[in-house]
Amino acid sequence: MTTAIVWFRRDLRLTDNPALSHALSHSERIIPVYISDPEAEAPWQPGAASRWWLHHSLKALADALSRRGSPLIIRRGASLEQLRQVVDDCDATAVYWNRLYEPALIERDRRIKQSLREQGCQVASFGAALLREPWEVNNGAGQPYRVFTPFWKRLQQLGWELDPLPAPAALTPPMLDLAGLSIDQLGLLPRIVWDEGLRERWSVGEESALARLDRFLDLALAGYPDGRDRPALAGTSELSPHLHFGEIGPRQIVAAIEQRLTDATDAPIRSAAH
Repeated sequence: MTTAIVWFRRDLRLTDNPALSHALSHSERIIPVYISDPEAEAPWQPGAASRWWLHHSLKALADALSRRGSPLIIRRGASLEQLRQVVDDCDATAVYWNRLYEPALIERDRRIKQSLREQGCQVASFGAALLREPWEVNNGAGQPYRVFTPFWKRLQQLGWELDPLPAPAALTPPMLDLAGLSIDQLGLLPRIVWDEGLRERWSVGEESALARLDRFLDLALAGYPDGRDRPALAGTSELSPHLHFGEIGPRQIVAAIEQRLTDATDAPIRSAAH
């Protein structure tokens, strides 16, 4: 039975997850893995609020995977070392992940990809955090845009694929118990309790992100052009932290907005037909 590792990073969702979808279509069993490697992001390691969110987001992802029959394997340490170990532990033949775009992480991932291929693994990375890859949207000189309006016009000309990938209904559990840490062992939560406001204000995870998107569509989308500039109004989506941790993807958001606008435009026609 072929086994692929899906390396979760800041794509903590099951819906519209290209690396997960590819693994499921090319392997008989997947091993979901998350590696705590904050030193790889130095000198921009996550702060206390980000760690708080990550803790709860990992919990939500682990619960979603468990309901489908698979655990989330948690490791801590250098990413390459830990991936190599999991490859050996489960005899994986492939490792897949979704891209990150910070320069230091791009270089790290390049080294990891090369090393794993030398180890005999099939390795591929995918775009899950953007509507288009950065190298696809350049100006006439082949350089990145520096002004938003021409960038936006070019992006609209290129278009984007809006067919979000479905979440898997079930996963094949691993045949062996793989060693890993609990999420609590990562020590992401604050030792001194200061997070009451976060707990009261925010609900974390993929399901919460989708629910927040629905609220935005129902309550704020129509007034967004004006409401986004008025701090006293709940006029924005408040999806930024969910996007940052990949609990929802931009294709999902744009697809939902376009569908809602299409439904609103068609509503009078459908009513007249009835």
